[in-house]
Amino acid sequence: MATDLIAKASVDIAATEEAVWRALVDPAAITEYMFGATVTSEWREGSPITWAGEYEGKAYEDKGEITAFEPNKRLAYTHFSPLSGQPDVPENYHHVTIELTAEGVGTRVSLEQDNNADEEARDHSAKNWETMLAGLKRYVEG
Repeated sequence: MATDLIAKASVDIAATEEAVWRALVDPAAITEYMFGATVTSEWREGSPITWAGEYEGKAYEDKGEITAFEPNKRLAYTHFSPLSGQPDVPENYHHVTIELTAEGVGTRVSLEQDNNADEEARDHSAKNWETMLAGLKRYVEG
């Protein structure tokens, strides 16, 4: 995997950073905009995080650890999916960072995911994150 192949996505949401943050850490909300995933975490730095659901017809249970938890500003975590076919070792984990920035009367949500295997994997991840962020926008803006 290459840490320099970074998938990026962003969206502007017509809501406060607080409203966007609530949607980022509320498991019921996450299910609504993140492909139906069931997310479990204690929502603090160092705590595990898991995602379970079905993706492209396959059941999955992904896992990671929250590496940064700065309410209304920044959420970061590692992510590993057994569906990747890679061994469950640290070098096969992605690092996902979501940052919130006040923009006028709304919030810009910027997301980066590193450690993509190649450009195709990076582009696939970016597209998935763009879809997720569009769902987050719809959810928050109601």
